[in-house]
Amino acid sequence: MVTVLQGEEFTQMKVHPWGRLIFGPDARSLIVTLLLIILPVIIFCVFVARHLRHEFSPDNAGYAILVVAIIFTIYVLVLLFLTSARDPGIIPRNSHPPEEEFRYDSSVSVEVGGRQTPSLQFPRTKEVMVHGIPVRVKYCDTCMLYRPPRCSHCSICNNCVERFDHHCPWVGQCIGLRNYRYFFMFVSSSTLLCIYVFSISALYIKVLMDDYQSTVWKAMKESPASVILMAYCFIALWFVGGLTGFHLYLIGTNQTTYENFRYRADSRINVYDLGCFDNFLEVFCTKVKPSKNNFRAFVQEEVQQKPTLPSTQETDVEDSGGDPRSKVEDDLDIGEDLLKISQRRNIEEIDEDIRSRGSNGPPHNTSEVDSVLSSDHRAPTIRSDTRHSSWGRRSGSWEIAPEVLANSTVTESRTYSTPKEPHQ
Repeated sequence: MVTVLQGEEFTQMKVHPWGRLIFGPDARSLIVTLLLIILPVIIFCVFVARHLRHEFSPDNAGYAILVVAIIFTIYVLVLLFLTSARDPGIIPRNSHPPEEEFRYDSSVSVEVGGRQTPSLQFPRTKEVMVHGIPVRVKYCDTCMLYRPPRCSHCSICNNCVERFDHHCPWVGQCIGLRNYRYFFMFVSSSTLLCIYVFSISALYIKVLMDDYQSTVWKAMKESPASVILMAYCFIALWFVGGLTGFHLYLIGTNQTTYENFRYRADSRINVYDLGCFDNFLEVFCTKVKPSKNNFRAFVQEEVQQKPTLPSTQETDVEDSGGDPRSKVEDDLDIGEDLLKISQRRNIEEIDEDIRSRGSNGPPHNTSEVDSVLSSDHRAPTIRSDTRHSSWGRRSGSWEIAPEVLANSTVTESRTYSTPKEPHQ
C-alpha cells in the first residue's frame, strides 16, 4: 500500500492500513532475515537444548538453556520489528520550493516577449550553524527542501531521512534518527545469540564425549546438528559481530555510516563529536523524537467535476433512466442542431439583406441555401467543431463557441459572395 503524507505521494514506502507500521520498499527481505534467525533456533532447541535438560543438577536446571534460547530469540525478533516497522525519520516533502530562497540576478537576464528580464536564481546550497561552526546543507530537488544537517536522500526509499546512516536490505528499511538505537541493539543481540548457540552446541559435544568415552569425531557423528549450528554461528559472527564492532566505533566518534564512507578521505572536523561518553548518551539515553509525519491522518482526494447538462435536460435523462453513452450522443446531436439553427439564421439574415437591396444584389435562391446546409464537405467541419466546443467547456453548457460561429459565418458569406446573373 502506498503511503500518503500531507498530500504528497511517497511511492517507495509501504504503510499499514491504519498508519501504524511503516516499511521500506524491500520489506520482503524480512522473510529471509526471519528464516535465518528462527530456523537455527528451532534446530538448536530440538536437537541440542532438549537433550541437555537433565544434564545438570538439580534436574530442572537444564531447562534454563531451552528457556533462555526462546526468550532471547523473541527479544531479537522484537528489536528487528522495531527497526523495520517504524518511521526512520522521514522529512515531509514540500509542495513547492521555498519561496523565501528565490532571488533575481540582474547580471543574467533572459529575453521574454522582446524584453530583457532578470533571471530567477535558486541557491543549491546554504550554510547553517552547528555548535558555532558553519555547515553546508544541500537542496533536494525531489522533496523540494533544504536538507537539515546529517540528512540525506535515500535513493531506495525515495525520502529524505534525518541523521541518515544507511539503507539496510536485511531489515528492509532505512536506518536513521528514529530507529538507529533499535538497529544497533538488534545487531548486538544477534551477535550474543550466535555466541550463545555456538557455546551450548560445543558444550553438548563435550557432554557426548564424556558419556560415550569417545573422541571429538565420534561425538560429532552422534550430533551432526551441533556441528552445523557451530559452523553457521561461526560464519554469522563474522557479519553481525563485525557490524557490531564497527557501529561501536561510529557511536563513540558520533559518526554515521554514510559520513564515514563519504568523508573518510576528507580532513574535516567532526562538528557533532561530543566526546565518547556523551556520544553514547546521545544515542541510548535521549528521547526518541516524534515522527514529523501523521501517517494516521485522512487525506482528502480532489474529486474531478464532471460536466453537467442544464437542469431541465438532466432531469429528463434521470427520469428516463437511459444509458450514459446514449446521453452523450444525444447531447452532441443537440449541439449540432443548435449550430445548424444558428447557421440557418445567418443565411436568413443575408437573404433579407439581399432582398432589402432590391435590384442592386442578386436574388435569393432557396435551392442554394439548402445545398449549402446539406453539402458533404461542410458536415465533418460542423461535427468536429461542435464536439470540440462542447468537450472543451467544464460547465457542461451547450453554448456554441464564438470561433465556430465566426468560421461558419465567414464560410457562408464566401458562398454568397460570388455574384450570379439574375434569373430572367
